[in-house]
Formats: sequence, C-alpha cells, structure tokens
Amino acid sequence: MELANIEKLLEKYLEAETSVREEQLLRTYFTSGNVAPHLQEYVALFEYFKESQSEVCDTIIQLKPKKTKSKNLKWLSIAASLTLVVSIYLGKQEHDKYVAKQQYAQVKEALLQVSFNLNKGNDALYAVSNNLNKGREAVGKLGTYDSTVKTVLNKVNY
Repeated sequence: MELANIEKLLEKYLEAETSVREEQLLRTYFTSGNVAPHLQEYVALFEYFKESQSEVCDTIIQLKPKKTKSKNLKWLSIAASLTLVVSIYLGKQEHDKYVAKQQYAQVKEALLQVSFNLNKGNDALYAVSNNLNKGREAVGKLGTYDSTVKTVLNKVNY
C-alpha cells in the first residue's frame, strides 16, 4: 500500500472519521512488520488493540437490581389523590359556610326591611288612630252640645 495513502488514513483515524474497512487496512499495515520509520510510534498502539481483542473476561458481574421507582410513584400518586379529595371536601365545607353566611345576611336584610316597613305602617296606624280619637272627642262634644240644645229648647217650649 502506498505510504501517502496510509498517512491520509492515519489522519482520518485520529479524527475518528474512518470506516471499519479503513481501520482494518491500518491494523494490517501496522501489524505487518513493514512500517515506515516515522510511523513506528503507532505500531505499539495497533499491537495493543490486536492483543486486547483476544482478551476475555471470565468473572461474573452481579448487577444490583434497580429499585423500582414505580412503587414510590404509586404511593406518591395515592397520596396526591388523597390530598386532592381532602382539599375538595374541606373547600366544599368552607364554600357552604360562606353561602350560609351570605344567605343569613340576605335574610337579615330582608327582615330589617320588613321591620322598617312595619314601623312605617304602625306610624300610619297611630296617626289614623289619633285622628279617630280626635273625631270621637269632637263627636262627644257635639253630643254634649246637642243635649244642651235640647234642654234649652224644652225649657223654651214650656
């Protein structure tokens, strides 16, 4: 393979832009033993990669199972639901109290208005009653006048 072509492939390899085929060509070149003197420093790198390919790990790694967050999420959603239900219940009670206070205030205002109107009616009735009493007194005086006139007329006629 041409040296210029290997140098270009090496630059691409160091920039992580090579394909699998191009990397295979570089491995073959650097492990062949016929490497240009100025590229000798890369021989150790590619020989290391060749040796590490044959390594096998025979230890068994025990992975701890992840704690399921779904269990916590389940309890969290239950707690949120309960909080929502309690909030709605307490809010409904407070709303009912507020409505009852509003209704009480309206009834109280209506009773005050009725009481005010009744007082006006009572005042009118008192005024009529006073006028009737004055009329009765006047009629009583007329009755006295009439009896006096009759007495005088009786004495005159005799």
